Amino acid sequence: MLSVALLTAVVRSHHCMRFNPQRDSHSQPHAIPESDFHRARAFVVLLLLMSTQLLAQDSGGAELSTHDEVTTFRVKVNEVLVRVVVRDVAGHAIGNLKKEDFELFDNKKPQVITQFVMEQPRTGERPATEGTAEATTKAPLAAPIAPNRFVAYVFDDMHADSADLMRIRDAAERNMETLSATDRAAIFTTSGQGDLDFTDDRAALRKALKSLMPRSISKGASADCPDISYYMADLIINRGDQSALQDATTDALMCAPNPRAVQSSAQQLALSTAQQMLVLGAHETGLALSVLKDVIRRIGTMSGQRTILLLSPGFLTGELQYECNDVIDHALRSQVVISAFDIRGLDTFVDISKTSAAVQKYAAQAGMEEDGTLSEFANATGGAFFKNNNDLDAGLRQIATAPEYVYVLGFSPQNLKLDGRFHDLVVTVRDPRKLTILTRKGYSAPKHAPGADEEARQEIEDSLFSQEEVHDLPVEVHTQFFKPSEEDAKLTVLVHIDAKRLHFNKAEGRNLDKLTVVFGLFDHNGHFISANQKILDMHLKDDTLANRLDSGITLKSSFDVKPGGYLVRLVVRDLGGQISAANDAIEIP
Repeated sequence: MLSVALLTAVVRSHHCMRFNPQRDSHSQPHAIPESDFHRARAFVVLLLLMSTQLLAQDSGGAELSTHDEVTTFRVKVNEVLVRVVVRDVAGHAIGNLKKEDFELFDNKKPQVITQFVMEQPRTGERPATEGTAEATTKAPLAAPIAPNRFVAYVFDDMHADSADLMRIRDAAERNMETLSATDRAAIFTTSGQGDLDFTDDRAALRKALKSLMPRSISKGASADCPDISYYMADLIINRGDQSALQDATTDALMCAPNPRAVQSSAQQLALSTAQQMLVLGAHETGLALSVLKDVIRRIGTMSGQRTILLLSPGFLTGELQYECNDVIDHALRSQVVISAFDIRGLDTFVDISKTSAAVQKYAAQAGMEEDGTLSEFANATGGAFFKNNNDLDAGLRQIATAPEYVYVLGFSPQNLKLDGRFHDLVVTVRDPRKLTILTRKGYSAPKHAPGADEEARQEIEDSLFSQEEVHDLPVEVHTQFFKPSEEDAKLTVLVHIDAKRLHFNKAEGRNLDKLTVVFGLFDHNGHFISANQKILDMHLKDDTLANRLDSGITLKSSFDVKPGGYLVRLVVRDLGGQISAANDAIEIP
């Protein structure tokens, strides 16, 4: 068929670029917007978009046909996900709560909880399958070859000073030594410089850590007189705080070489300086949020547990609250946990020799709001927040450990206006015990409604780049390989479907269903390599369904690979929205 041939050509050409799955760990650092996750996601989207544009061939009344297209899935419209961690007085996460124990309020209005999931950390991998061209045999691997946890260390080198950054760098190096063989770590910075993608190469990680240094934009460009912080600038310009403006004006008079010369223009100087600092501070915050969102996209393509450790002295969001909420939404959708560490520890005093009286006055207030940004990311995504403690090693151990139990609540707001406005969220628990509830404070309404195709493609991607196994549909996955030479191998993935257990729709004497089958391939570091997609159309007569398909249906997809360890990810989705997802690890010697 034309569509199959064209899509196969795209897949084969994709194997030539491969997204650098065997990246040289000592190569030059790359900017996040150009990293592999963009191409990985773009390739999956390309498969889906192409298949919607290709015309299905006339099956000539065939009962069973395979072609490439995107089916229309049942999608959830305007669903808001709320991740909740509930802890007792001793700080232990509670895992025995039910859906009816929770109450959820959107702008003080009670909501119907339509989705309820209690998550627990993964405990291990499935046995792998390996074989030869002649036969396929199942045998558990001696050790899991595929990573099952990914930890992204995000260093806020734009807001941290040198001393704090060096201390947390050394603590992170010690923390990385505790990672297991199935863990993969990456290093990212808010400046976008000195990044290292996910790897198990400890030497490469240490080298990347050594290159960390402060890269502030505002500190080098800020005016000496008057000395106005980003927090003060936000108070003056965005919040109209007259007291802050007066303090800045007084500082302008006191620090000027000739106070009399600036007497009449002191307030204007304070306003112009505040405007300058507001632009610089907002630019730094915008970059930090953009990098954090990019890291979520990157780690979201990894198949397994996904944790971001945000190592920062804290920063202000100012007028960028919508962007901040967008980061949280992406983390929730991608099942990424963000834990945060205030790297200032207990030494949060302001050096009075380097700051003005005005900055000193507002430093404590600024610190509280900066911490609030970090705690918001952690609470909203089910992570931990560590502050006011100089034991950096203990802090990293705490935030790197996922909570034992996390609840994910979903609801669909009624009559939601697409205006981008912020909605307050409150979650309560019907329980007599004294509990601490950690969750997001709210969400921003979307500014436009996504189409059904867009949401369907997103659901496929989310399933492909997860490692969770789901068994709504009766499918099994098997892998086998053939080595035509010592350097090359052909990896074949077989999916077996029990057609009798599918849910068919009856129309004109036929049993109708459509399956979307996606075969994904990841390397030993969890990097996405490639994906193939097939659509199985079924228009089965009753006798065919009852007799001819007793043995089920088998579909096959193949990948040209090199010897090494791989994780195969299979996702199957039917017309009614049911899904199955499975993993299979294989080692090709």
